[in-house]
Amino acid sequence: MRIVLVGPPGAGKGTQAKFLTENLSIPHISTGDLFRANISQGTDLGKQAKAYMDAGDLVPDEVTIGMAEDRMDAPDAADGFLLDGFPRNVGQAEALDAYLAAHGLKLDGVLDLEVPEDEVVRRIAGRRVCRKDSSHVFHVEHKKPKAEGVCDECGGELYQRADDAEDKVRNRLDVYHRETEPIIDYYKRQNLVVTISALGPVAEVTQRAMDALRREAA
Repeated sequence: MRIVLVGPPGAGKGTQAKFLTENLSIPHISTGDLFRANISQGTDLGKQAKAYMDAGDLVPDEVTIGMAEDRMDAPDAADGFLLDGFPRNVGQAEALDAYLAAHGLKLDGVLDLEVPEDEVVRRIAGRRVCRKDSSHVFHVEHKKPKAEGVCDECGGELYQRADDAEDKVRNRLDVYHRETEPIIDYYKRQNLVVTISALGPVAEVTQRAMDALRREAA
């Protein structure tokens, strides 16, 4: 299957991508991973991206598109993939359509994870990360540490990252609504969008997603 995963920040795209790709035996292709891999490997596209990022500029669409196309050309993506974070806007969606058409391929579905805006803010603004080990993540409501402000795992100080502050989260949501949400309408015109609620336990959301994708592919 070839799937595009969309949803606002805090919808759980990374978590769902992990379980969906395991269930479907396809690679997870995320924009963040593409950038990290290309920059660390020193590819031409990575060097271009790093130059823009070091200057504080946005990486142009053509660089991101080039990275995504190179990754989709990899042997492990021959039978399908799940795209996460790409396409980010309608221009990138059009480029993806052109790439697929040139290779005689098509998307099987666009999975839209739906979460109320206030829930997104609660999820992200409530996160607390350990200063000693950033993989230790807690939440003021859903995963409270035994002692307030102290990591259960290593005793490090828990803090709220600057970009998790409520005003920053709402700004990220504004960017999502302005830049990325229009691709949902773009794909709706192709009858590719399946929207599911991303509320509830992770396993239930994964099952909901799998059921929706099977119906779409049928």
